[in-house]
Amino acid sequence: MPQPSTRPASLDELRRLIDELDAQIVELLNRRARVAVQVGELKRANGAQVYSPSRESEVLRRATELNQGPLTDNAIGAIYREIMSACIALERPQKVAYLGPHGTFTHLAAQAKFGSSMEYIPNRDILGVFRAVASGAADLGVVPVENSIDGGITDTLDAFMTYPLGICSELLMEVHHCLMARGRDVGIERIYSKPQVFAQCGRWLSEHYPDAELVSVSSTTRACEVAREEDNAGAIAHSAAAAAYGLTIVHKNIEDLAHNVTRFVVLGRETCDPSGHDKTSLVFSVAHRAGALVEVLEPFRAHGISLTRIESRPSKRSPWEYYFFVDIEGHQADAPVRETLEQVHKACKYFQILGSYPIAETTVSIE
Repeated sequence: MPQPSTRPASLDELRRLIDELDAQIVELLNRRARVAVQVGELKRANGAQVYSPSRESEVLRRATELNQGPLTDNAIGAIYREIMSACIALERPQKVAYLGPHGTFTHLAAQAKFGSSMEYIPNRDILGVFRAVASGAADLGVVPVENSIDGGITDTLDAFMTYPLGICSELLMEVHHCLMARGRDVGIERIYSKPQVFAQCGRWLSEHYPDAELVSVSSTTRACEVAREEDNAGAIAHSAAAAAYGLTIVHKNIEDLAHNVTRFVVLGRETCDPSGHDKTSLVFSVAHRAGALVEVLEPFRAHGISLTRIESRPSKRSPWEYYFFVDIEGHQADAPVRETLEQVHKACKYFQILGSYPIAETTVSIE
């Protein structure tokens, strides 16, 4: 009686199997896309926003929960990011403003957040991003708000006091800096980059290039543009910028701390529904008297609401007046959070909720 063959599948057989699976994947993707178009039609009929951060968070969480490998959760997340990007574009293409120019860390963060099917609009400064979203020139905006090494991004915090926009989502991105120049053997005498980048690489620079002149420019891509044209010049930027500007990477990963993470937020004009795992950002000021700040913070303690961040900024309106930017756990629609914020509001001189949105559950790393 003949025995079933136990020989391993040939390369051709495995490739035919992959082709069959690819055909099924394409069919399923298009079936999903057709349903997404129907969702978009219902959203338009009901006046709902196209981008839903809470739904995005739910889809990504469910996809990773279903994942049994061998693909990593990060790989599954990246694949679904592109699927959702393509489907959102079918509903209605979204314009995303970001701190440019092309190739900046904020541009990379925006692409990691929204995928390749969006229309990306670079802006010269952070205020420009706020202005684009507030005016309707862009649907959404992406700006850096804080870094794990040098703290809050002051231009972003100050812009919230000028434009009445809300935060609808966030992204954590691990930032890696590289020193690049026109050639590996170039004697680097001047190094160009942003002030924040110099702060994040300060110890490394003092050890390896103690005599180099550090020249601040508006963006890491601008640093590459200048270094490309000058002798004895280098730039600090993301590794992807080297190929884009014809530069050679001289040193990789020169940031002082291995886990150099920047938090980016997504700006929008509408509120975000609860996802079940949210945070709320707010800004307030208090009267200039003893105990005023303690009085404002007391309701958080009383209701067991955890503060994950608090940072002060000068108001720029009155001397020695400060605004406090605070992040708390929970959504403003949650009863305990809502009651707490009502009490806090009463104790404040100025009070504004910047938004409730899903907590970023993973940190994106772009090499």
